[in-house]
Amino acid sequence: MHLVPTERAHRKAIDDHRACRAIEGIGHPDRLPLWAERFALLGEPHRLAVLLAIHSAGPIAVTDLATATGIADTAVSQILRLLRAGGTVAGTKDGRIVRYELRDPELAAVLDQMRPESQGVDRELRSSAT
Repeated sequence: MHLVPTERAHRKAIDDHRACRAIEGIGHPDRLPLWAERFALLGEPHRLAVLLAIHSAGPIAVTDLATATGIADTAVSQILRLLRAGGTVAGTKDGRIVRYELRDPELAAVLDQMRPESQGVDRELRSSAT
């Protein structure tokens, strides 16, 4: 079992190859907290809506995000403050307006999978609602 860390080498595995593939799938343990943070951002519906809107629309202003998501401007600003602090989004001044864009390419790839056209589940939900 070539991928098992030495501190776990004493443990028995039923299938050495599957254990190694599982370790490979987990990746470097130092990256797990970063991914856990990313998924925590996605775990709240309003933050998720703001992230999806920013990802779809590109550089976008708070007012436009509020209109798109149905969330109050002040709540959108609070969400953006949190996302900026974590480096997930960045704002760029455009005259008197600040436009926000996604700065995390790995999170962008996850958000791509959430688009309605990439999920058959969304089509099923829409058809069952009618």
